[in-house]
Parts: sequence; C-alpha cells; structure tokens
Amino acid sequence: MCLILLAYKAHPDYPLIVAANRDEFYERPTATLDFWEDHPQILAGRDLRQMGTWMGITRGGRFAAITNFRSREEGRESAPSRGDLVAGFLKGQIPPREYLQKIGERSHTFMGFNLLVGDRSGLYYASNHGPWSQPLTPGIHGLSNHLLDTPWPKVAAGITRLKALAQTRGGALLSGLERLLQDRESPPDEQLPDTGVGIEWERRLAPVFIVSPAYGTRCSSMLTIAGSGQVEFKEISWEKERETVRIAAVRRFHFTLDPGG
Repeated sequence: MCLILLAYKAHPDYPLIVAANRDEFYERPTATLDFWEDHPQILAGRDLRQMGTWMGITRGGRFAAITNFRSREEGRESAPSRGDLVAGFLKGQIPPREYLQKIGERSHTFMGFNLLVGDRSGLYYASNHGPWSQPLTPGIHGLSNHLLDTPWPKVAAGITRLKALAQTRGGALLSGLERLLQDRESPPDEQLPDTGVGIEWERRLAPVFIVSPAYGTRCSSMLTIAGSGQVEFKEISWEKERETVRIAAVRRFHFTLDPGG
C-alpha cells in the first residue's frame, strides 16, 4: 500500500475502519481480493510475483497492512519481500506484539517499510526506519511512505476527510471512503516532500489516487469491522487503458468473525 487511512476505536459502531490505496507498477501480476486456497482463513489480494500481500484479514480477526518507506536507499534485489511480513502474520497465531518482536531481529534485511498488525486484543505499528512495536492509540491515523501520521499533503487531507466520515454509517460510510480514495487532486510543489526521487516523481506520487504511464493506484480497499464482529471488505481493482485507468474488478465480502479467534 502507499496510503492507509484508519479510524481506530473512533466510531461508535466500528472499532476499525480502513481506507487504503495500493500503488504499484501496472505490469506486476496481482490476484484480486479473495480467500486464499492454500490458507482459507486469509482474505486478501495477492502479489503473484512474490506470493505475499499488502493488506488482509483473517476469519479470526487478525489484520495486517504495509506501506513502503520511501527514501534514498538503493534497491537490493536480494532483500526479502515486504509482503511476506503481512502474510506471515496472517498465517500465524502468535499475538501481534510477539510477532513484531520475532521479526524485529531481521527487520534490517528488508527495504524500508511501515507495518500494521493487530487482532481483537490491539493494533500495533512498526517501522524499520523509526519506532518499533508501538501500540496504536485510538483515533484517526494516516500512513503513506514515511512514518505514521507524517503530515504529507495526502495524509493530512485524508485524515481530515476520514474524521468527517467517522460519524456516518452503512452505505454512506462506504461510498464516502470510495470517493476519498479516488481523489486525484495534486498539492502545490511547495507542499511536496523531498524523498530523493526528484520533483517529477514527487508530483506523480502526491495525489491520493495516482495515475502515470507505468505506475499508479492498482486497487482501493475499504474495510470495516463492527463491534458485533461483522466484517465488510470491498476492493476495487484498477487497470491502465491508454491514458487513463478503468475499473477491472470489484470484490466485496461480508462475514462474521470467528468467536474462537
């Protein structure tokens, strides 16, 4: 993912609301949101190159999502896939804090990342460029390609809009999240961060919804977990067609969390 907005214990009906865009090269093969055949408890999209994922949930309520940390560090072909960090948590049973302790010893072997992992006991954030294993405080949070709640323009704007949505319910909430994630407005140059990729790329990467010749928003994800245990997970997949993008698929799942965890 390149943008994750979440309301954690900030809505009267939904302990967790997540709105997220995954940005990736259009050519990278990807499977749309579904329960995995090899791990039927996991509901997530899947990167078909490395077989990991960027965001998912299990029938027992384990949730994880990741963004890259954008910096001047050079790519390392030998580095393990960051999507394995999400998949590894979803496949396992150990509590989130213990999982972060376990992977912390090898976090430096990965390219830069921000990781969210949680279950019904709590939600945690970790980054190999910043704080490690800190509990997420209740409220509205935003995460892009820097540390949690870094006020990049799209993060700040997304937090503001999610605060307004955090009192709505049902279809109005879901449609509001969809509109938020499709915002293509570009901030002025003076508000852009300098992450070492050059001003042209900073401009391309600045909107909530990214469109460029080879790279852009590949899917928009909306997840709500109600206090009753009802889960709704919707994903809109996007594909490039000439100079624009169009909807390639829409996937929507409803289920009730397994009371056994």
